[in-house]
Amino acid sequence: MKFRVERDVLADAVAWTARSLPARPAVPVLAGLLLEAADQRLTLSSFDYEVSARGGVEAEIDEPGRVLVSGRLLADISKSLPNRPVEVSTDGAKVTVVCGSARFTLPTLPVEDYPALPDMPTAAGSVEGDVFAAAVAQVAIAAGRDDTLPMLTGVRVEIEGDLVTLAATDRYRLAVRQFHWKPEADGLSSAVALVPAKTLNDTAKSLTQGDSVQIALSGDKLGEGMIGFEGAGRRTTTRLLEGEFPKYRALFPEQSETVATVETAPFVDAVKRVSLVAERNTPVRLSFSDGRLVLEAGSGDEAQASEAIDATLEGEEISIAFNPTFLLEGLSAIGSPVAQISFTTSTKPAVMTGKPDVEAEATDEYRYLIMPVRLSG
Repeated sequence: MKFRVERDVLADAVAWTARSLPARPAVPVLAGLLLEAADQRLTLSSFDYEVSARGGVEAEIDEPGRVLVSGRLLADISKSLPNRPVEVSTDGAKVTVVCGSARFTLPTLPVEDYPALPDMPTAAGSVEGDVFAAAVAQVAIAAGRDDTLPMLTGVRVEIEGDLVTLAATDRYRLAVRQFHWKPEADGLSSAVALVPAKTLNDTAKSLTQGDSVQIALSGDKLGEGMIGFEGAGRRTTTRLLEGEFPKYRALFPEQSETVATVETAPFVDAVKRVSLVAERNTPVRLSFSDGRLVLEAGSGDEAQASEAIDATLEGEEISIAFNPTFLLEGLSAIGSPVAQISFTTSTKPAVMTGKPDVEAEATDEYRYLIMPVRLSG
């Protein structure tokens, strides 16, 4: 095998494909990146039996072929090369990388032992890349990180016709986002998949450079076992999580006693300042009254902080406390200059949204439910 490619093109393609390589591969070949050169195109692939990634770039192919090399080592080398064309060739069981006066020789892995990548499932529909990335980022922050509860480490993807709903929860907060997409076939309903949140978030961010993202689901009922994403010449598949996701819709209160409206940026800045004195797992206390929000943290002999900002209140005055990290992540995710927070009581979950946009479709909404912290006394 022998080919030439621009340094930035190679580095970007290698970094993207290598991002899903396992830190501790079950077998040595799974640490490899598969390079295939043919028809003036270089294809790079990675696979760990859970997540697969495949991307292609144009290259000058002198000798077609395929080779397996250490993915992380090739990624480190590619990004450190000078900004010159890169020539890659094989010599027996070695791969040589030459760029300007820099030269690297890498051992190869047995390509015949590398598993075949799974086929891309049948395309179910498409969505604009930036819409998809924004929606996934808004929801993935609420996914759990405790591997003992794997069903909470995923994002639930629900498809009903031209509407997609994403949901994630770690039991302390719940994020739900809806958006419209273009289904490939009419009558697509009740399609559900539980996708690992980290994989979904990484994939969504990496595919935004394309105009649209194809979403593909496997199985007769869709969502059985695997989901795939494709855009900008790159494709990723991942196995789905098993387990019963919580019936999250019932967690949202049917009505609110109090609704507060606060400008998001000043609110975020105030929470950051006040929470500087909040020890680990110590909440920030919020007291809402007409025209005013007072934020407080710390108590007794500890360091203390308080700050007041403008707020509009409809309903009864309320005092409530939240984990400052969860509060900040929700405020950052709503994507609106104005935040609306709906309350029932100080001991029940609050719902955070952006201020409704009259031009947006009613179903394209984001809701962030956050559990309060009970205060002693």
